[in-house]
Amino acid sequence: MNDRRNFLRTAGVTALGAATVTRIGAASLPEAATQTSTTMQPPPAPSSGRPYSPVVTLNGWSLPWRMKDGVKEFHIVAEPVVRELAPGMKANLWGYNGTSPGPTIEAVEGDRVRIFVTNKLPEATSIHWHGMLLPSGMDGVSGLTQPAIAAGKTFVYEFVLTKSGTFMYHPHADEMLQMAMGMMGMFIVHPRDIRQFKVDRDFVFLLSAFDIEPGSATPKVNTMLDFNLWAWNSRVFPGIDPLIARTGDRVRIRVGNLTMTNHPMHLHGHHFEVTGTDGGWVPKSARWPEVTTDVAVGQMRAFEFVANAGDWAFHCHKSHHTMNAMGHDVPTMIGVDARGVAEKITKLVPDYMQMGASGMHEMSEMEMPVPNNTLPMMTGSGPFGGVAMGGMFSVVKVRDDVKPGDFKDPGWFKHPAGTLAREYTGELDPPVRGQEPKADATTLDARKPSGHKGH
Repeated sequence: MNDRRNFLRTAGVTALGAATVTRIGAASLPEAATQTSTTMQPPPAPSSGRPYSPVVTLNGWSLPWRMKDGVKEFHIVAEPVVRELAPGMKANLWGYNGTSPGPTIEAVEGDRVRIFVTNKLPEATSIHWHGMLLPSGMDGVSGLTQPAIAAGKTFVYEFVLTKSGTFMYHPHADEMLQMAMGMMGMFIVHPRDIRQFKVDRDFVFLLSAFDIEPGSATPKVNTMLDFNLWAWNSRVFPGIDPLIARTGDRVRIRVGNLTMTNHPMHLHGHHFEVTGTDGGWVPKSARWPEVTTDVAVGQMRAFEFVANAGDWAFHCHKSHHTMNAMGHDVPTMIGVDARGVAEKITKLVPDYMQMGASGMHEMSEMEMPVPNNTLPMMTGSGPFGGVAMGGMFSVVKVRDDVKPGDFKDPGWFKHPAGTLAREYTGELDPPVRGQEPKADATTLDARKPSGHKGH
């Protein structure tokens, strides 16, 4: 009944929001584009204004705009959304324009932007433009720099983009609840000179986390650290897009973090340089090679590398963040012989399986029933078996024959002869062990703290 009540309440707010916009007012607003697909949308070339090279949003899209009297106008709608986290699980979230996170906003340094924000949530909201330099009255902090945007109302923000870089947007009203429900998005400001900071592939996504009990669909918003679903753009492995590139491409990955903890982002097979932060671009003289960069809460990191052919794992290096729907109270059963107990339980529960006595990898090799609307803890299949991952994990797929602008999944990598690890089947020599020291009658001379000797 509670779900029905919330649905009717939300539906009423949606109707109210539509009713408060007159025909004349609606004509003056840019169209509020909507997208519900979890499939990555091809990066759109700019339809007007200054040229730029668009970014690719993992499992997402970029918001279209219109030009009016030299100003780029966007229309954002804050609203409840349903998001598929991965095949087999959907979540009731809050987001923008049909998705969580909201669409990526792209513009160019020096542009004047006008952003209309319509609130179709059951409570007040606002939007803070995280990391951007703008007038105080446009900063989007409800109660401090503006009145909150009441349910059904539309506010307008207008400012000049004075600096290029990677920024975020999110509420600054009931922030704990609204961000925990998925309200966030990326704001990319491209450099005025299209040749500056140019790369061949430019990917962007946001880190998010949800606490959704198996069988449920709505996040628990009061959770502080014990989240069980760690997501990129509100998707978890194996539902996260692979990142496709051509061998030799210069690739940039921009990662924003609006979770409750830091995430050490680790890329296999490459050394990269951090080239951007929330504060802007890092000078070349200040960069150094890395394979992991830590993205703290509220931060953004952009890093770049030259793509090497292969299928390369890309993931958060906190081990619990590459698992789905993990139970925090599950005991460690390694080394526990529970066969006798398992036999007795099986007589009562025929589908019961003993798990964990020799580790948890077996969970990736079998299909077992799970509650409705949840995901296995470890999942995903590769060309050699179960990947045994979940959460914040994807694959950077680099091929020699990928064409510019092509982001289709090329399938699994075909390893050149002699470059694939394999089982060794030859003879094994007996292990050489060091000899145990022989006991002798040596007397140890011990010195007591008082300085007196004793034996």
